Amino acid sequence: MNFIWRIVTLIGYFSLFGLLLLWFAWLETPVGIPVSLALILLVGPLLFPLRGLLYGRLYTHAWSTFIALFYFMIGAVHAAGSMRLAWLAWLGMSFSIMFFVGAIGYVRTGVRRDAPEGL
Repeated sequence: MNFIWRIVTLIGYFSLFGLLLLWFAWLETPVGIPVSLALILLVGPLLFPLRGLLYGRLYTHAWSTFIALFYFMIGAVHAAGSMRLAWLAWLGMSFSIMFFVGAIGYVRTGVRRDAPEGL
């Protein structure tokens, strides 16, 4: 079961990463700021947990849920605003929920499996 949660986490993570790159670099470029700055500020934080997620570290999965919630908020703000392509925001929210639920499930099953037998 732990393997399934890890796969869900990685699919949600890389889908969110790819969507944000497409969204802010090609499909709907930001107005008023350079594209490179928008990519650094919006896609850059996703690079912090990459190594720990790839190696399957429980601690990284635990704190990366905060990053997933940040991207859910970004999607909610864009979905509620006047966006031309609102489906991008809804897709981003669904990928961030997938990332969040997968990471929480991985941590919960990993802690149960690693816990000593008397507790």
